[in-house]
Amino acid sequence: MQQGKTLLLNANIYNKGLSDILIEDGKILEISDQKLRSVVKDARKVDLNGNLLISPYVESHIHLDYAYTALRSDANNETGTLYEGIDRWSHIKKTDTVQSIKERAEKALKNQILRGVQYVRTHVDITDSRLIGLKALLEIKETYKELVQLQLVAFPQEGMYCYYRAGELLEEALKMGADAVGAIPHFEYTEDLGKASVKKAVNLAIKYNKLIDIHCDETDDANSHFLEQLAYLAYANGIGSMTTASHTSAMGSYNNAYTFRLLRLLCQAGLNVAVCPAENLYLQGRQDSYPKRRGITRVKELMEAGINVSFGQDSISDPWYPLGNGNLMNILDIGLHACQLMSLKEIDKALDLITWNGARTLNLDTYGIKEGNMAEFIILDAKTPFDAVRSRAEVIGSVRNGRLLFKREQPAYRSEYKLSE
Repeated sequence: MQQGKTLLLNANIYNKGLSDILIEDGKILEISDQKLRSVVKDARKVDLNGNLLISPYVESHIHLDYAYTALRSDANNETGTLYEGIDRWSHIKKTDTVQSIKERAEKALKNQILRGVQYVRTHVDITDSRLIGLKALLEIKETYKELVQLQLVAFPQEGMYCYYRAGELLEEALKMGADAVGAIPHFEYTEDLGKASVKKAVNLAIKYNKLIDIHCDETDDANSHFLEQLAYLAYANGIGSMTTASHTSAMGSYNNAYTFRLLRLLCQAGLNVAVCPAENLYLQGRQDSYPKRRGITRVKELMEAGINVSFGQDSISDPWYPLGNGNLMNILDIGLHACQLMSLKEIDKALDLITWNGARTLNLDTYGIKEGNMAEFIILDAKTPFDAVRSRAEVIGSVRNGRLLFKREQPAYRSEYKLSE
């Protein structure tokens, strides 16, 4: 598809309707409501038959260096808590190598690509004096750059102050090429150390001109208020669009009066919130009997306040979450149910949570199906956004920079019986 002209016919573009799309040398030249077919004569024509065409999936929060470690004997998280998961991982990584991490991460990344993901933000543990996770992911980022854009967050999994030399290693990771600064303030030994870690992350981001993505308040503790500090620092420094708070699970336990005040600050800051519904449903509420908290932030209230929210997978079979396969449509389905985003209007806009909202989280500036942009999109086995969400529609084609990455044939019934929906 990359060389010469290609004319896509009957493309049902998300939020735009049925159109023809002219592509030349990988770039979208023109989008028109079916007028191009009578004008353009020298292009290869591909009929999409009204299937839904959307911008590529954006994975806004995952840990590729941890992938496929869940079945190791030393990875069994018996309590199902965040904290035991961290303890298990601290033992696993001692025997890891650059090669072993690359093999697991590549397998996970390929699964994501084959499910329509073309942009990925992965957090990489830097609480390791060898920095082997970062070295592995930097190699993968370069190897797969034609297929997917990777953003690497330098993430001190065992704490910026709990782990010896973590601050020094974090800064080294930024110099090596990490794209964003991470932190985990609720894991630090004290509240003061947690606050210090947020401040240090912001200062490093400003110093090196990096994005920020902090694991923030991933706890059921209603007194965990690091989100408030992060939002203020982002607001004060004018870097809200470059800042992401991931998880923010404690917000599900905050009282309404505090939340009301906090939402005002979040709006003023303009920061992003990355939510991992499957993971936090599994990890949180472990100390509750009944009623049992869901462990997910106030997604509906955040969105109604105009705050950018995206959904992410978080884990693919690791000590924190044994399942996961990189299919963001599954994550979307879980999130819509858990967050009760089930009105017809909410369902029709739900794909934004794994496309446009994720692109905004990653601070992408050339994303979307627009004239002048590179041809990057996926084709779903559905005619409408509602049907795509309802049926967890399969990706039947993925195009990046005008190149067809893969194509799946739509199912055909070969028996003597004629089946129809």
